[in-house]
Formats: sequence, structure tokens, C-alpha cells
Amino acid sequence: MAVKEPKISAKKPEGPKKEAAPKKEAPKISIIRIRLSAFDHTVLDEAATKIIETAERSGAVVHGPIPLPTHIRKFTVNRSTFVHKNARDQFEMRTHRRLIDLSETTFKTMESLQSLSLPSGVDIEIKMG
Repeated sequence: MAVKEPKISAKKPEGPKKEAAPKKEAPKISIIRIRLSAFDHTVLDEAATKIIETAERSGAVVHGPIPLPTHIRKFTVNRSTFVHKNARDQFEMRTHRRLIDLSETTFKTMESLQSLSLPSGVDIEIKMG
């Protein structure tokens, strides 16, 4: 009797096909809150538009700029040095403020914001959370 031997093929047995590994996305920072303040509102709006443009280029979702109430400090001084109490001058300092919230941000967003040059006279406060 002839014994049949199983055929051995040179091909590897096919198992379940592996899919290509998905590309790892950059780790995301949840929310960045940026508060801008300045004495001149035109310079403040310039800085806000620069920040928004760079954040949108890096893929972040932008909420704002939200105008916050203007903080007004008034100073009253006497015009004369000794007499004439009723002769006074009033001066005021107006601090304009804006709030910008960035969500779905990455480290690329943070790097682009750090390298951004803004006009002088604008105070920036950044909180990450």
C-alpha cells in the first residue's frame, strides 16, 4: 500500500491580517485660557488676532476673543498746592481686557504661542488646565 504524505508548501500559513498601526497623535492639553490686558484697545485687538491666527494654524479650536469689562481707575488731585480746594483735576486709567479660550490644543500650539512676538504694552496671562 502506498502511503500518501501531506504536501508541504513553502508558503506561510495565513493568519488574521494585521492592519497598519494608526499614527500616534500628539498628546493633547485640555484647555488653555489666555487673558490679555492693555491700556490701548487697538493694540490689544492686534495681539488677540495674532494669537487667534497662530492657534488656528496649529489646529486648536478657538473661543473668543471675549471682551471683559474695562477696569477704570480714577485719580482726583488738587490743582493748586495750598489753597483753592474746589479747583481739582480728575485723571483716569482704563485697562481693557480680553479672554481667549483654546481647546483641543497640542504641544505644537504651545510652541507656536511661545515663539509669537506681540506688540509692547500688552500683558498676557496664560493658564493651562
